[in-house]
Amino acid sequence: MKTSPKRFIMECVAWLLRCSFLVLGCSHINAAVSPAVPGVMIDHSPASSGQYIGSPSIVILANGYYLASHDFFGPKSGSVICATTAIFRSTDRGAMWREIARVQCSFWANLFVHRGVVYLMGVENQHGRIVIRRSLDGGVTWTEPDSTVSGLLTPRGRFHTAPVPMVEHAGKLWRAFENADGGGKRLRAGMLSVPVEADLLNATNWTFSNFLPRDPKWLAGNSGPWLEGNAVATPEGKMVDVLRVNTPGLPEKAALAEVSDDGRTISFSPTRSFVDFPGGSKKFTIRFDAKSDGYWSLASMVLPEDAKADRPGSIRNTLALIRSHDLRHWEVRAILLHDPDTKRHGFQYADWQFDGNDIIFVCRTAYDDKEGGAHTYHDANFLTFHRIKEFRQCATTAKSVAGAQPGSH
Repeated sequence: MKTSPKRFIMECVAWLLRCSFLVLGCSHINAAVSPAVPGVMIDHSPASSGQYIGSPSIVILANGYYLASHDFFGPKSGSVICATTAIFRSTDRGAMWREIARVQCSFWANLFVHRGVVYLMGVENQHGRIVIRRSLDGGVTWTEPDSTVSGLLTPRGRFHTAPVPMVEHAGKLWRAFENADGGGKRLRAGMLSVPVEADLLNATNWTFSNFLPRDPKWLAGNSGPWLEGNAVATPEGKMVDVLRVNTPGLPEKAALAEVSDDGRTISFSPTRSFVDFPGGSKKFTIRFDAKSDGYWSLASMVLPEDAKADRPGSIRNTLALIRSHDLRHWEVRAILLHDPDTKRHGFQYADWQFDGNDIIFVCRTAYDDKEGGAHTYHDANFLTFHRIKEFRQCATTAKSVAGAQPGSH
C-alpha cells in the first residue's frame, strides 16, 4: 500500500505535534496537561463513523520494525458478521506509522512472532470460530484460514478472546480463550496449546483444555463474568490462566485458574485463587521479565477519587504500570496516563512488549478530537503508541491507590 503525498504530509504534521508524548516518564501524567491525544497517533476513527477502535496488539519483528494492529467494533463495523483488523508498521521505533494491510474476518486478535514468523490469532467475528493466520512478508499479506489445515482451528462453536499473550513454556505455545456458547455472561475459561515445532495452522496439532464455567456464588455472590485470560507460567513452572473478573466495588480481582502439564485440564479453587489486582475488572496483559525476576502488566486501575464507583470495570481513565513477584501480590509502580473525565476518556486494553530496558505499548484511547471526541470512554477513537523508558526503575511517588499500595522500589 503506497502512501499518498497528502497522507505523508498529514503524518509528518501529526508526528511533529505529538512526538513530545512518545516517551513516558514513570510517574508522569501526560493526558491531563494537553488537549492533544497523548502518545503517537497510529490511527483515528471518529465517533461519527460508527466504527470504534478495539483490540490493540503490538510485536517487534526480527529486523527491528514494529507491527501494531487493531480491529473495529460498533454499529457500522460489521464485526458481528465479518470483522476487520488493520495492520500498521513503524520502521523508526514508533515515531511514525503506516497502514500496510487490512485483514477481513479477524477480531479480538493478537500479533505474535514465532521462529521469526509473524502470526495473527483470534476469532472471525464477535463470538466466532478460532482462526490463526501467518505472514511471511512482515505483515503485508496473510494466509486465509479456510480449512482445518490452513488456520481454521474450530470448524464450529462460539469463542471469546482479546489480544492476550502467546507464551512459550515447556516445549509448547500456550494461549487462553473463552467458550461463548452460553453467551457473554456465561463465558467459560480454557487454554489452547501446541508443540513449538508444529505447524500452527493445522488444527490437529492443537490441544484444547476443558472450558470451565464460573460460579456466580463465588466472592459472596459478587463474581461476574471472567474473560480475556492470560497464559502465564508461575514461578513454580506451572501454567495458569489469569483472568479478568467483573466485580462490583474494590479492590478489583483477577482469577488464577490452574492448567495441567498436558494442557487438557483447567481447574479453579475459589477459596485460594482470587487475587487483588489493580485494574483486574478490565483487560490486561501480563508478561514475565527474567532480568527483574518479576511479572509486569499495564492495567486500567481505579484511583481513590473514583473509588466509590460501583462498577470499576467502567472506570478506564487511568493506566498504571504494575508488578508482582508471584502473580498474587501486585504493586503499582507508575501512573502512566490519566485524565479526570471518566465518561469520555479512556486508556484501556494496552498491549505491550519489552524493548531492551524500555516497554513499548499500544493503547485503545478514547479522547478529544476535532469532531467532538469519543462516543464514550469505552468506544475509543484512537490507537496510540507509547514508550516507557527504563521501566524497571519506575517507582511511583503517588499516594496509596485503591486496591493496592505504591511500589517501594
